[in-house]
Amino acid sequence: MAQEQASQLALAGKVAIVTGASQGIGSDIAKVLASDGAQVVLVGLGADAGQAVAQSIGDSACFIEADVTSDEAIDRCIDFVAEKFGRLDILVNNACSYVDQGLGSSRDQWFQTLNVNLISAAIFTQKAVPHMGKGSVVVNLGSTGGKFGAAGRAIYPASKAAMLQITRNFAVDLAPKGIRVLSVSPAWTWSPATQSMSAGNIEVADAVGARFHPLGRVGRGEEVGNVISFLATDKASWMTGVDIPVDGGFSMLGPDQGVSPREWFVRLGPDALA
Repeated sequence: MAQEQASQLALAGKVAIVTGASQGIGSDIAKVLASDGAQVVLVGLGADAGQAVAQSIGDSACFIEADVTSDEAIDRCIDFVAEKFGRLDILVNNACSYVDQGLGSSRDQWFQTLNVNLISAAIFTQKAVPHMGKGSVVVNLGSTGGKFGAAGRAIYPASKAAMLQITRNFAVDLAPKGIRVLSVSPAWTWSPATQSMSAGNIEVADAVGARFHPLGRVGRGEEVGNVISFLATDKASWMTGVDIPVDGGFSMLGPDQGVSPREWFVRLGPDALA
């Protein structure tokens, strides 16, 4: 009965790699893919944390400690999957660096963040494709940060804007092979970054996030994972080259943040000249 139920899961029989999966959104994505039936290889830094995530998932997950900025490390991950499973159906390029001092960022900081966020995703995809067949999918992690101007930041948003572009380019290149390429763009999501800013209090994060997200809170990593899981199924077989916002409505708001001009004048009018 258990085997019959497992075979009915949406991703049963599929093999996935998730980069940056030792913590945060990456670990949540890996958990969702595994719960939907996939065998998941978690790739990331921090052996103790990564092994703990894999163990929490169970037999359908394993962890490889690897630096995605190393071609040799990427080769080792791909070779492991090819030897152990003989196939690769899903690649999730999630690994991310947030080193960013905006206009004041150094050349080294630019290179470090772009190398992790963008270049490594491109190289991982390049090396994974020979092992992917028709019906496989690559999902890149974009961000609402790659779509709008933002104070005090430059490298991270630039990397995510470029991620959306290589998604389109790779989708064109890989369509003849039957491989789909998509991206998802979360807004504020419960992760190490928001945990740090809210002192680990999710209620605080939700209260602050409510102002910017019409659904009234920050997102959860598993909600991002749920969309990626859907994109990896045949139910999304006619989708490629597009970005899916997973953002609680963040990206549909303009600068007025969903508040009418009349209301802004009521709130700020008397203080506008102060």
